Amino acid sequence: MIKQPYVIPIHYSCNYTTTREGEQFSKDHALGYILSGTMTMETDGQTQYFKAGELFFCRRNTLIKFTKDPPEHGEFRSVSILFQQEPLRDFGLEYGYDQCNPVGGFSCIRLPDASVLKDYMRSLIAYENMLKQEDSRAILTVKIREALLMLLKEQPLLRDVLFDFSEPGKIDLMNFMNKNYHFNVEMKRFAYLSGRSLSTFKRDFARIFKMSPSRWLLQRRLKEAHYMITVKKMAVKEIYLQLGFEDLSHFSYAFKKAYGVAPSMIQ
Repeated sequence: MIKQPYVIPIHYSCNYTTTREGEQFSKDHALGYILSGTMTMETDGQTQYFKAGELFFCRRNTLIKFTKDPPEHGEFRSVSILFQQEPLRDFGLEYGYDQCNPVGGFSCIRLPDASVLKDYMRSLIAYENMLKQEDSRAILTVKIREALLMLLKEQPLLRDVLFDFSEPGKIDLMNFMNKNYHFNVEMKRFAYLSGRSLSTFKRDFARIFKMSPSRWLLQRRLKEAHYMITVKKMAVKEIYLQLGFEDLSHFSYAFKKAYGVAPSMIQ
């Protein structure tokens, strides 16, 4: 049996002195706190802005694009806690949270300014070096439970989010893809998040869009790129990563093939 890598559930950001952009799939619920700098986060077609001293909560199975900006002459820093599924199950059984009513409606939310969790998240900085060591699992367990108890005390409605262990249900595929086409994730991830097996996803996709997922994604991303360049007057280097292209050369080649001209020539 292959041993699965240990994922440390308390994460400290790198000390970014320049703007960093990226995207991720959040498979676990996460509680985050911005220590310094600002972060812009896009989920479900909505953009949210967080500054130093603000808390946020993101539910599991969320696609996120982010931009992390350091303060002038400083570093971007944040700390986040991942609430993984198995520890949540154990916690739920122990504290009587094993029954819940699944709810939708959000991917990421801002938590109130008047929260004791701010002090708690700042206190984790003192544990940074210790908690990064694998032999600190017992301490990590205690710290995660502390965070859960405080979060549920302040935000009791999150109970039905935290202890919902169901898998994504089958959702409207056209709406889902039009919201998330710009994420550069594997097709099996799109399938999972839309509540389908990979084979069912491909079959449903062909029926709805009349083409393969890969072809549709390329066309949709290029159409948006053309609009961003010609109408919004955005620079090529600003947009190719935003639209799910892995590198500039691939984007330029695909754009020229579709529109007959290199993107840099129509700016």
